[in-house]
Amino acid sequence: MCGDSLSTAVTMGSVSLPEMMRLKYSPSLATGALAAGGTLGILIPPSAGFIIYGIVTEVSIGRLFMAGLIPGVMLALMFMGYIYIMAVRHPEMAPRGPKYPLSERIRSTTGLLPILALFVLVLGSIVMGICSPTEGGAIGAAGAFLYAAARRKLTKANLFASLIETAELTARIMAIMIGVAILGYFFAATRLPFLLADFIVALPFNRYVVFAIIIGIYVILGCMMNVIPMLMLTLPSIFPTVLALGFDPVWFGVVSVMVMEMGQITPPVGVVVFALAGVAKGIPIATIFKGIVPFMFMMILATFVITVFPSIATWLPYTLMGPEIM
Repeated sequence: MCGDSLSTAVTMGSVSLPEMMRLKYSPSLATGALAAGGTLGILIPPSAGFIIYGIVTEVSIGRLFMAGLIPGVMLALMFMGYIYIMAVRHPEMAPRGPKYPLSERIRSTTGLLPILALFVLVLGSIVMGICSPTEGGAIGAAGAFLYAAARRKLTKANLFASLIETAELTARIMAIMIGVAILGYFFAATRLPFLLADFIVALPFNRYVVFAIIIGIYVILGCMMNVIPMLMLTLPSIFPTVLALGFDPVWFGVVSVMVMEMGQITPPVGVVVFALAGVAKGIPIATIFKGIVPFMFMMILATFVITVFPSIATWLPYTLMGPEIM
């Protein structure tokens, strides 16, 4: 629902970390899972990263949303599998909590049904072609507004806080978009991206070597920047090269967002880790980075698997919506 890694990690950290610390979970496992899990917020739709990628590259946002679903679930299952193995092999890292009857578990999960319905409504309307991604976002905002009003959680303070945050975020993105537009005019006038693409294609290297270099650049930039400005600033010059090398634009969108997210938790400057450290009072940043390392290797493995088997990302969108034509 957040569509952003920082927001997801901080929100879940403030809610769940105190409970995990109360149950004496390992600080590195708890914070590592929260930071890595936060990166899924921009991969599983609705995703702000895919929206910006689609706007800059003119790739279908609906197809991008569909493409991120299976890789996002695959990565989530890998994270969950690792946590389960560690909890079984080292019970002291994740002690068992109190047991609750099945009736109470079912009753507690019913509160998620409105959120799930909102998710299905937004994503389903986009995939079925009933509305555009922009209209889907409006439906999601209206649905969240009505849900908050129905639960009597919509106070004047909450409403004004959400409006102010939305205005600030919109202003930041629009300011970056103005800069990207100016940069785009410069690139169009000089034909620099296309000259760069022709130069790279003519190099006596396998295209996957060039792809690996691009991935490395994105990991380094991901350590220092948020995903949205990074996409806006790099795609105008990199995307023509990717197309010239024969890579699928939807597949590259999934891989690029995934790799940028990996950079968000990669030492020494992972911005999600620093954001989570503000919530994890009393836990050193070194401990959080220690917990991140296994999840980082799983993200590298997932990127390799999707590169070898690109249909993991492209099968669902191309089956439901047809191939992307550039």
